[in-house]
Amino acid sequence: MSAGGSPRHLIALGTQRLIEAGVPSPEHDARALLQHVLGTERPLVMIDLVSEADGEAYFALVARRMEREPLQFIVGEVTFRYSTLLVGHGAFIPRPETEIVTGVAIDAARAVNGPARIVDLCTGSGAIAAAIADEVPTAQVWGVELSEDALRIAQTNLIHRHVALVHADAAVALPELDGTVDVVVSNPPYIPDGAVPRDREVTRWDPPLALYGGGPDGEVVPRAVAERAAGLLREGGVFVMEHGDVQGAAMRRLVAATGAFSGVVTGEDMTGRDRYVRAVRRPRDEDARLAP
Repeated sequence: MSAGGSPRHLIALGTQRLIEAGVPSPEHDARALLQHVLGTERPLVMIDLVSEADGEAYFALVARRMEREPLQFIVGEVTFRYSTLLVGHGAFIPRPETEIVTGVAIDAARAVNGPARIVDLCTGSGAIAAAIADEVPTAQVWGVELSEDALRIAQTNLIHRHVALVHADAAVALPELDGTVDVVVSNPPYIPDGAVPRDREVTRWDPPLALYGGGPDGEVVPRAVAERAAGLLREGGVFVMEHGDVQGAAMRRLVAATGAFSGVVTGEDMTGRDRYVRAVRRPRDEDARLAP
């Protein structure tokens, strides 16, 4: 059977295969894969016929998606806020929820009187740091990442942006900036050890280092990030950290337990689920006596 044909015919076949494989949003993915193969910005409705070679390439990508390889890995990119970023194996795929978290950090940076200093801990693909650099062009931005695989992807995404990329453990990074940073933002790993993510795309393809936060509650890395943020931030500086949708109360307690923050609140994502904690750095002379 010929692999060529009209885009409508190929999308219908691809959609059916993805439905049978249990892939979410099958028609969207089938259409996106064909658009990727054809490599054109022309709408598919304006294309009369797909060649045999392009059809074979398309169904090869459909087969990869049927194995639940993430669409973003297959096409090699993702849209995050106002930019298209490279993604690849070894770095966590930026999610729409993180765009909300990034927006909170951007709002805090824009409220700073003068050029803001922002640190993105656990930067991964560099998505948050890239968005901040694009949307707050006067800011000084640092991105910190431990994984060498993720670092290579971040380097590509940040190469033309004014971001200082640092290969380091987020728990101890950038001591030279202590007490001078205006905003610290992070999307750290936070899944509890032993928990199994619902989506096969996550369990099979996202790197474990970017998923599991350590310990039965997943709070080891978030706790280290909160403590590091306390060290980096100036008085009145803002800390924003993403977390799982059932971790709102736990993350508020975790941040409050540092004794370094006031105004510790939970923010929601676009679905109304708890998604991030936001807090303000207290004066340093209050740290010891106000710690819980």
